[in-house]
Amino acid sequence: MTELAPFAPLLKKESLVQKPARILTLSCEDRPGIVHAVSGVLYRHGCNILESAQFSDPRDGRFFMRVSFAAGDRFDDSAFRREFDGVAGTFRMTWDAVDATRPSRVLLMVSRFGHCLNDLLFRQATGNLNIEIPAIVSNHRDFEPLARSYGIPFHYLAVTAATKAEQEARLLEIVGEVDASLVVLARYMQVLSNDLCRALDGRAINIHHSFLPSFKGAKPYHQAYERGVKLIGATAHYVTPDLDEGPIIEQDVARAEHSLAPDDLVSVGRDIEAVVLARALRLHIERRVMLAGCRTVIFR
Repeated sequence: MTELAPFAPLLKKESLVQKPARILTLSCEDRPGIVHAVSGVLYRHGCNILESAQFSDPRDGRFFMRVSFAAGDRFDDSAFRREFDGVAGTFRMTWDAVDATRPSRVLLMVSRFGHCLNDLLFRQATGNLNIEIPAIVSNHRDFEPLARSYGIPFHYLAVTAATKAEQEARLLEIVGEVDASLVVLARYMQVLSNDLCRALDGRAINIHHSFLPSFKGAKPYHQAYERGVKLIGATAHYVTPDLDEGPIIEQDVARAEHSLAPDDLVSVGRDIEAVVLARALRLHIERRVMLAGCRTVIFR
């Protein structure tokens, strides 16, 4: 057992200022009048726009928008949705509006490398990420004591060729049982089946332990060392049936000096992985990521 966090009950939440905000996201074919129509609905329902960002993609003429707004005491969510449905129908929008103050329920998956798991648990426990972690799933028992120290249910699902389909079905059951809106593969070292990837489409984030796709498989940092690379990094992306090639959410790199041994590269790489995954998770839960085919639109 490695990388145990400090005893969770002793952690104190940081004081975070939470705005009474909701977040509206939408996409549709670009045409005149969209912003006017959206702001009009918000105005009629007594909402105050706190933050607004938009992007018109010249490649395919798609329009993307994210609006953070404060709703008054008399805000009627059902009435707002009924009127906005009318606007959405006119512009053929795909849209959603969520309460930004409500923590997102995130299920974490891990195998035998615990740096990303440990980082996300600490960020959640200290109030750095507005999430709830209702369950941790693993194909090994290494981090069961860590989960227990945070009071989080741990589900051991051993995966073999014979049990893969059964365990993936059980995983989906757990996702439903805990009402998780997102699954994060925090160094979960099993390839998900195409069926599972489709079932979690847009709801699963993976951290890929390499900035350069050429270094796949076992010991990517050792491969990078042998090639004498000058940059190493990590990529967080949505999970798709195409292994490690889903829409990219976040990336970062660090310089790899010639003096660094393979184990040094591993240490640097793990730090980058943890930071990149945390950034990607924050972007997702704040509804700053919008899918545009195999690409993403990121409103920072």
